[in-house]
Amino acid sequence: MAKKKKNIVYSTNPDYNYEYEEDFVEETLPPNQQKLKVLLDKKQRKGKVVTLIEGFVGSPDDLKDLGKMLKSKCGGGGSAKDGEILIQGDHRDKIMDILKAEGYQVKRVGG
Repeated sequence: MAKKKKNIVYSTNPDYNYEYEEDFVEETLPPNQQKLKVLLDKKQRKGKVVTLIEGFVGSPDDLKDLGKMLKSKCGGGGSAKDGEILIQGDHRDKIMDILKAEGYQVKRVGG
């Protein structure tokens, strides 16, 4: 996350050092406490179907690791950012089986 700034325009104190708030790193919940939603999406993708995994709570590095594992097991491309994992193609059933085997709570959303 980006550093948050306060709107300090000018300080008359020559020894003043502005202190930034430390970056807040969200702690990754264990798999049995994660509630993930698996859904199919084709909005703004020129009609191409992708599988979305939403609801991941944790650090961006852990999200990318989970996304990498899912992409390799599904044999497709995709990305992992902003708390979502996107896998190209319709892999809902396979992804749900993989995530349940890893200990995640998974719910299928949509048809």
